Amino acid sequence: MSLQTSPQPLQGVLFDRDETLAYTDHSVYREAALWTAERFGLDAAAVGQALAAQWQERAFAWWDLRTPEDEDTFWAAYGDELCARMGLDAAHAGELMAAFPYERYMKPVEGAREVLTELRARGLKVGVLSNTLPSIGRTLEALDLADLVDVAVATCTAGVHKPEAGAFQYALERLGLPAGAVLFVDDKPENVEAARALGMVAARIDLGGQAPDAIHDLRAVLRLVEERAGA
Repeated sequence: MSLQTSPQPLQGVLFDRDETLAYTDHSVYREAALWTAERFGLDAAAVGQALAAQWQERAFAWWDLRTPEDEDTFWAAYGDELCARMGLDAAHAGELMAAFPYERYMKPVEGAREVLTELRARGLKVGVLSNTLPSIGRTLEALDLADLVDVAVATCTAGVHKPEAGAFQYALERLGLPAGAVLFVDDKPENVEAARALGMVAARIDLGGQAPDAIHDLRAVLRLVEERAGA
């Protein structure tokens, strides 16, 4: 895909996190199940089912969190509930959650560090805007990308989530850039369209290679930036 031309040069690139810069490594679920089963004398298959069921039930329970303290409370309750689901005493929740915090399940997309390094070398600001919990900085550190990100925004802390306009406006304010000077990259079409409606340059990424109107490799962002510069 190519970007529409515009008189305003790019000054920054704003990325989604999940399925854009990072992906969930499902093999970690097996690792967590085996560790937990061995540590506490449980059946690994039952633990795996409990891990999956717990996340499925609580996947959007964090939507209204606003502060790191709110998140700490959320994960403490999550650990207690997970222990109850597995028949463990809640006293083990802290150890379990410390061994497998949620960022441990994330891995960087191929080429992520290379792409962000090149964007910074070209003088562009790099931002991340993700519908996620307040601990976005910790997740970027786990991905070894934090040092290459100028602004990281978790929509929980903004109190408004993509595709609502306020989420993008909050991130643009943090970047200190106008909408037309920012390329936004996200895997969800509704978020891409919302960004375009605000005047941002936007591209959808589909790492699975199924969407014909999307880029399918993070490195393609560099080509889009080059095309925009030469337009």
